[in-house]
Amino acid sequence: MKKGLIAKKIGMTQLFDDNGKVIPVTVVEAGPCTVVQKKTVETDGYEAIQVGFGDVKVTRVNKPEAGHFKKADVAPQKVLKEFRLEDMSNYNVGDTLKADVFAVGDRVDVVGTSKGKGTAGSIKRWNFSRLKESHGTGPVGRHAGSLGACSDPSRVYKGKKLAGHLGSERVTIQNLDVVKVDAENNLIAIKGAIPGPKGGIVVLADTVKCSK
Repeated sequence: MKKGLIAKKIGMTQLFDDNGKVIPVTVVEAGPCTVVQKKTVETDGYEAIQVGFGDVKVTRVNKPEAGHFKKADVAPQKVLKEFRLEDMSNYNVGDTLKADVFAVGDRVDVVGTSKGKGTAGSIKRWNFSRLKESHGTGPVGRHAGSLGACSDPSRVYKGKKLAGHLGSERVTIQNLDVVKVDAENNLIAIKGAIPGPKGGIVVLADTVKCSK
């Protein structure tokens, strides 16, 4: 990984390219992110930097966290993430990473938590088809229907697609284009949709796929 940031999802809008073509984009507030800790092979067994995003009051963190931030001499942060970057010598505790880490034309992977939708039926959760609404199907046509089990194995296999909890899980969207970077306001416009609600925390990193 060459670069990464923690960001907050602002919402979606649209931009126009030089040819007047509409580009749907998601705007995120990327940074400023503060380097809270630098991990080394000698002390931790691997190299990485711990980055914080979003200042919070000291009263909002517990004592171990407060001591961690005090040791680094940085303000308490709301979110902490680790990045294993290639050139660790360029970063020190207290450094600030801003939106200009990325540039227009970069390809990024975005990791976030999808919207939680509670308990959902098999049609909404797995895109099942409805049952027939005639010929004795019954009062409800959105049941899952037969599960296919009989006297052998006399049970439902694990992993069967059924009704249950939907959303609120880690989702990664790969290979998205950076359309615009507003370094002054720490805003980045990313082509397409990214997971999570408005105000949700996401992690941006250069894509693991081949970029153009």
